[in-house]
Amino acid sequence: MGGRGTVEALIATLNAGDVDGMDAVFHEDAVMEWPQSGERIVGGDNRRSVYRSFPRLPKITPRRLVGEGDLWVAEATLDYGDGAVYQTVFIFELRDGKIAKETAYWSEPFPAPEWRAEWAERM
Repeated sequence: MGGRGTVEALIATLNAGDVDGMDAVFHEDAVMEWPQSGERIVGGDNRRSVYRSFPRLPKITPRRLVGEGDLWVAEATLDYGDGAVYQTVFIFELRDGKIAKETAYWSEPFPAPEWRAEWAERM
């Protein structure tokens, strides 16, 4: 499938709410690390349990996907449907075309401070 295809398949699977479908793109011994909350989720049983327990899986809108070989980075917006929208960066480390490790960072948008306005463009 290749790195880009693997990440795109993961996004499509999550957007479809298909937790079991994630097994096609993750190794069973894969590790997911979420540094902001200090959590590490090891193995398929734990990954499936976490995702099945989400009150609502987010809608993922990718902005950029870059990488080569076994290292891919995705930038995306995650919308949980309850007003919580996060800007997210995922770092994927692959092994044999499947995800062996995912590291994810989430940030809620915040207003830019006025003191930077003369040097920064609004996006």
